[in-house]
Amino acid sequence: MTSFSEQIFQPPPEAEDFYVEGLRLLAKSDIPFLLCGTYAVTAYTGLVRPTKDLDIFCKASDYPRILSFFRDEGYDISVEDERWLAKVHRDRYFFDVIYSCRAAEIAITDEWFEDAPYIEVYGTKVQIIKPTELIWSKIFVQDRYRYDGADVAHVILKQHEAIDWPRLMRYMEVHWEVLLTHLVNFRYIYPSERDRIPRWVMDELMDRMRQHLDMPPSKVKVCRGRIFSARDYIIDIGEWGYADLAGKGLDERHDAVT
Repeated sequence: MTSFSEQIFQPPPEAEDFYVEGLRLLAKSDIPFLLCGTYAVTAYTGLVRPTKDLDIFCKASDYPRILSFFRDEGYDISVEDERWLAKVHRDRYFFDVIYSCRAAEIAITDEWFEDAPYIEVYGTKVQIIKPTELIWSKIFVQDRYRYDGADVAHVILKQHEAIDWPRLMRYMEVHWEVLLTHLVNFRYIYPSERDRIPRWVMDELMDRMRQHLDMPPSKVKVCRGRIFSARDYIIDIGEWGYADLAGKGLDERHDAVT
């Protein structure tokens, strides 16, 4: 892939020193990481918008090394969720260290770093997440307060040739309906650009839908809404008897918790 030149970002002015020093130290640590979030979206699409933090992706085996490195540099650290997220803090500023996904167990591997492009941010040369993985990182973000579907659509629009579609299909194997939803949205948003999604991808996903329509309903009441929003679907789990991402739900045929 082609490296990107320096982009212009607009964080809150008082946060810029924190970001500058954080990226400089990350590069100094020699621990592999990928810059994601707004910075990657800007590099791939040209969209520029303010951002309040940094999103750093790394392998699960490397996140303790990053945290230890910053702790030794005098920063505060925290593990927000052992499954996927840690943070590096100084005063009220922070950046996220992401090593998995809350919604889907996809390991961040050396493959993510292969041929990942570089950009220069605040004077530091860093690798950014590739378009395929960028889409994966945003595809489940859709709740009452934040929806990243526009980012997904813009990355497909501008980077469709750089997307590894077979790999994206593998990432979304269990969650293929989520991918299909975003692709149908893209077709609606950009009717003149529908051919940017390979025909075989749509054929495969539509065939899965046709096959799935003939399946009997689940015996256990399941709500996967908390993949998108932990807060917006809590009533489904707490009061309406639906199974969450794990655990048991109500089997209506027996009127009992199975």
